[in-house]
Formats: sequence, structure tokens, C-alpha cells
Amino acid sequence: MELMLERIEKQVGAQTHLYPLDLTLVPRAVTVLLGATQAGKTSLMRLMAGLDAPTRGRVVADGQDVTGRPVRERNVSMVYQQFINYPSMTVADNIASPLKLRGEGGIAARVNELAAKLHIEPFLKRLPAELSGGQQQRVALARALAKRAPLMLLDEPLVNLDYKLREELREELSQLFASGESTVVYATTEPTEALLLGGYTAVMDAGELLQYGPTAEVFHGPKSIRVARAFSDPPMNLIAGTAATLGVTLSAGVNLSVPLPAASTSSLTIGVRASALRVQQRDGDVTLAGKVELAEISGSDTFVHVDTEIGGLVAQLTGVHQFTLGEAIPVYLNPTQVYVFDASGNLLVAPHLEVR
Repeated sequence: MELMLERIEKQVGAQTHLYPLDLTLVPRAVTVLLGATQAGKTSLMRLMAGLDAPTRGRVVADGQDVTGRPVRERNVSMVYQQFINYPSMTVADNIASPLKLRGEGGIAARVNELAAKLHIEPFLKRLPAELSGGQQQRVALARALAKRAPLMLLDEPLVNLDYKLREELREELSQLFASGESTVVYATTEPTEALLLGGYTAVMDAGELLQYGPTAEVFHGPKSIRVARAFSDPPMNLIAGTAATLGVTLSAGVNLSVPLPAASTSSLTIGVRASALRVQQRDGDVTLAGKVELAEISGSDTFVHVDTEIGGLVAQLTGVHQFTLGEAIPVYLNPTQVYVFDASGNLLVAPHLEVR
């Protein structure tokens, strides 16, 4: 499906849920709606589905204006955070339900195919209440996929699952979406999910669409501090700086050799992803003296909070590392890995972009 949102707005009473935005989805690809809670992701998906009508603007599907057309008149499939299945139907009947409504043939074969892809073959004769949460969500996903709708909407479908199940289903979904059968819109609060699913990412914040493009391009080239904050986990380290003859000067007399555009504002903000900070020196690194405030182990990474001469920073280190609170450690930063934002918060320099 080719879906275009033209100057879409959504207001409920005195509250603005969505500010005017334009968005044209890339057909037969995955678009991730990325943003914190109340960023406007669900409001936008409800307009795409026809569950709500916009206050202003148009929704155009395959060249036809479908603004205000209810969901029952659109060929859309949806998967929600909750495990929504028909409780009195077996797993097989749940998956088959959209096929039976359309009177399609080959239903059993399609049900078995999807059950195999989502690893729920042993449960086809069970009722949803006899399944775990992860298994129930797989059933809901299988039913949505069975419909073969041209537009498939998934509103944080993995948020209520435990860590291990989320990891398993993320990998499976990226493979299922690769078939290109539908235009997929996937809402999440997690940058990691957006990177894993690939495709395209629309970054949202407080009802505004901040940036849309290929996921890797948006991640490596966030057009503003707001985008960088939304697309960083842990949050990007932000440090105040000023423009200097040879680059940027930070507090405590720390200098970074970063080529700046000629028209740069004097007041700058330096952004450093946690993964770009190290505790082992490499050629070209700038050394920052610091003390350990906190060390957290998460999965296969260690997040070290360090009080440095330029302020508090968080470093993401691969592997499990042991640190003592208050321990003096140097943190190393390479100027080629920093982002530079101007006084208005707009991107000036990024590690993977040419200087404008």
C-alpha cells in the first residue's frame, strides 16, 4: 500500500495529540515509529487504521482519499501490546479467522505455514488461555499475517514480554517482514528495536514528527538534539562547548579538533554516544580524568557513569567489567566520533556526514 498523510493534525478538546505533519510511507517496507511514551505514535497509527479521523488533513491510500473512512472499510491488520485473541477459539481457528471471513481456500496449509514460522505448531489445538504470554502474542501475530493486508500496524507488540522472548520475536519479525508482502508500521520506544528491524524510521516527540528516512541514516545523522535523544539508548552524552579557531572548546580547557562550518554559532552542544567512550586509549583520543559514580551490567554490556572534568558521562563498554565506586579512571574520546549541534539544537557535524 502507498500511504500518504498530508498535513495531518489531531486535537482532542484543548489537547493537541498530533501537530501538523506530512508523511509518505515507503511501500512494502517497514517504517518504525520511534519515540517515548506520549510521543504521538498510537494517535498516528489510529489515523492510519481508520480508528480515528484527523482534526485536519488527509489520509490517502493508493491514491484514494480515505480520510474518515472507518476501519471496517479498510484492508488493515493490527497487533496491539495486549494479547488479543478469540478466547473460545483454538489457536488454529484464531489464525484462520481472517481467511474464513474472506472465504479463501487452502486455509489449513496457510495456518500450518504461519504456525511453523512462529514456532507455535504444537499449540494449534489449544485455547489461548492455555498458552504463555509470548505464545499468545505469536498467535496474534500469525492471525495478522494470515490476513495478508496491504497495511500492517503493530503498536509496541513486544512491550509486555520478558527480555528473552522480546529478543526471539524481534529476530523472527525482521525475517517475516523481509518478504515485503505488506507495508508495515511498527511503533516502539526502543532505539534497539528500530535498528534491528531496519527499513525506515520516523522519530516522534510530543506529537511532532522530527525526522523520517532510512533507519541507518537517521541514526547516524540525527538532524537535531531532540532526534539524537530519542534515537540513543542509553541517552547521548550532551556537553556544552564554544566554537574555537581549531574546533570546539569544552570546560576545563579541553579542546576537540572538529572541523566546523564557517557560519557556526559560538555556543555549541557536543553529543557523544555512550558506545564512543572508552577506558582504553587509542590514537587520536582526548583524555578526560574522572571518577566512577556507578557501574551497571546489562546483558553483555557494562554502563559506567563517570564524573569527569567536563561533567557526568556514561560510557557503554562491551563485556562485563568490574569497577569500584569512587575509583579514578581516565575516559577516552576521539574527536572524529562526536556530534556538534548549534545553539538552536540543529546538527552541524556528525561522524558519518560531510560538513555542510
